[in-house]
Amino acid sequence: MSEELKLTILKKLDSEGSIKDTTAAFKGVSEEVVLGALKSLESQEKVAYVTLTTEFWTIEAEGKDQLENGSYEARIFEAVPAGSQGIAIKDLEAKFGKVAKLGQGKCLANKWVKKDGDSLVRIADSIVDQVKAGLETVHATGTHPSKDTIKDLKRRKLIKANKTVSYAVSKGAQFSTELKKQATDLTMEMMQSGAWKSAEFKKFNFKSLGVNPNGGKLHPLMKVREEFRQVFFETGFEEMPTNNFVESSFWNFDALFVPQQHAARDLQDTFYLKDPAVASSLPDFWETVKDVHEKGGYGSIGYRYPWSEDEAKRLVLRTHTTAVSAHMLNKLAQGPYRPAKYFSIDRVYRNETVDATHLAEFHQVEGVIADKNMSLGSLIAFLDMFFKKMGMSDLRFKPTYNPYTEPSMEIFSYHEGLGKWLELGNSGMFRPEMLRSLGLEEGVQVAGFGLSLERPTMFKYDVSNIRELLGHEVDLGMIARNPACRLDKKMGREALQRSEAVDEI
Repeated sequence: MSEELKLTILKKLDSEGSIKDTTAAFKGVSEEVVLGALKSLESQEKVAYVTLTTEFWTIEAEGKDQLENGSYEARIFEAVPAGSQGIAIKDLEAKFGKVAKLGQGKCLANKWVKKDGDSLVRIADSIVDQVKAGLETVHATGTHPSKDTIKDLKRRKLIKANKTVSYAVSKGAQFSTELKKQATDLTMEMMQSGAWKSAEFKKFNFKSLGVNPNGGKLHPLMKVREEFRQVFFETGFEEMPTNNFVESSFWNFDALFVPQQHAARDLQDTFYLKDPAVASSLPDFWETVKDVHEKGGYGSIGYRYPWSEDEAKRLVLRTHTTAVSAHMLNKLAQGPYRPAKYFSIDRVYRNETVDATHLAEFHQVEGVIADKNMSLGSLIAFLDMFFKKMGMSDLRFKPTYNPYTEPSMEIFSYHEGLGKWLELGNSGMFRPEMLRSLGLEEGVQVAGFGLSLERPTMFKYDVSNIRELLGHEVDLGMIARNPACRLDKKMGREALQRSEAVDEI
């Protein structure tokens, strides 16, 4: 059809010189098809065309009723008998229904009738139904010479505007009645045979819109991570560098006052490197750490075991970002005293059995606050403010044990949707055996807290299996569809549970 129509257009132009209106010239052919043929011919410079737009009016259903039976006001006028007796308004309403009220108002406005108590009485002897006359003209011609009439009929929703599009066509610079297939690509075969020399190539349309490329999408973990980062920045924290995924056991365990016999250092819990297997050296204060482990100090009797330098040099994939915090606290101790707040959000590694709630690698959110006279009460007050910024206001703290904090607390928040307390993370005051070994002066106390990034993300985005959030089972469509995260707003499973709770009430 397209090639045939193109030839028809070219032959008509050749015989008549121009086509004034394609609608009249090609009856029965849709303007979309005509436009497609014209664009193809225009790209070959065989034709030029301009768009012709014609506006016309059609009569709506209510208008058709008034065209056939007369306007509402004319019907009411005809129903009012001549003379002073008139007709009761309730009788009109019984006869005409809703039309009575509409027609009555127009009759009164036109001063065709007047009210006499509960009745309508004629004032005019006769009337001309201008509405019906206007509709007859529009029905016959598609328009009306009076703009005021068109405006009134449109306002009363009796007519509707429509547009027709057609095209006026003239000969182009390369006009001919011969259609030659244009090549779209320069191929290797053309180059080899020499066919490119005589080939006619289709012109590029640099104004056409290309296909929208599929852009990258932020993973839900990254969205929640960014929300956490903003909360930390709002509360005056500095971000720690976390690009050291491999640490010596010294920084990962020993500097934190974790004994070398601790269960966390077993092969079933920690990934040890095979090559290289050990660090080349330990920091200058390693002997201080050794003495604290073996003999104690700073109010501690230590663990009283033979500390091994070789064990401390073993390289591991870091099991927590607290190793990064130890680096930063040691660096802080090298300069003059100043309060500090640090945070980090990055991957850590545990030799865990992978299931719906555990992975061998996950993200840890950690914050530390170093200041003189920092206390457990200060930490609790800060955590209350910190978690309020994330929409969690009802907190509880439970005593627990950590090798490098004392006292230590687990953090819980009450979840209204689930109707129970959920564990958020861990916290506590770093032990002096750790802080003094790292070089921090007496009186400087450090509070720390941490939680996983995956758990709040799973809850926010209603993911029940952690393997669907991170790893080879991730649905890329889910990543593209999910909205930005707001920690202080209900979304995902939270919003659903809240809605169900409201429905139950």
